[in-house]
Amino acid sequence: MDVLVLNKNFFAIQITSWQRALRLVYTDRASVVDEEYRTYSFNDWCELSKCLKDNPSGFIYTPNFKIAIPDVISLKYYDRIPFKEMKFTRKNIYELYGYRCCYCGKKFSSKELNLDHIIPRSRGGKSDWKNVVTSCINCNLKKGNSLPEEKGMKLVIKPTKPTYSSNLTIVMKNIFKVKTSWQKFIDNIYWNIELDQT
Repeated sequence: MDVLVLNKNFFAIQITSWQRALRLVYTDRASVVDEEYRTYSFNDWCELSKCLKDNPSGFIYTPNFKIAIPDVISLKYYDRIPFKEMKFTRKNIYELYGYRCCYCGKKFSSKELNLDHIIPRSRGGKSDWKNVVTSCINCNLKKGNSLPEEKGMKLVIKPTKPTYSSNLTIVMKNIFKVKTSWQKFIDNIYWNIELDQT
């Protein structure tokens, strides 16, 4: 069972196992967070767990007590949002562009998409976030080994390098099954992260 980890400002920063989450709460390095942003110490969470008849993530039973597995915890001493560079992989590029062709804007299955170098490698184009986009087979064949403007084509989706917020959103929504109880914390990043002004 996975648990969402927030920094002390309630920004989602990672996902951890329920075992590690309870260890962090037990050692007073984190608090359990409910959907109303109320926080609970280990002892408070144990007391509340006694009253709960049902918990979506289940319970842990010991000889002396039962404790509900939390869905979300918040670290007490960590306020930064760690930046982790997203790996430059085919899957991450497809997900960054939402499986859309950057030339025609239509959505396709992964089998119907290619990666396209805007400036072809034969002309010195690099394989990086700013020069590689997704392209449907038809647009890719039309463009060939040319620059888009040479074939009368335009990028309707501009090339971009993923930011931390897009990185986390992609990870949360596509790699992990997002729990309903996590959604408001993940949305918090989307609405409150500072936008890139470049």
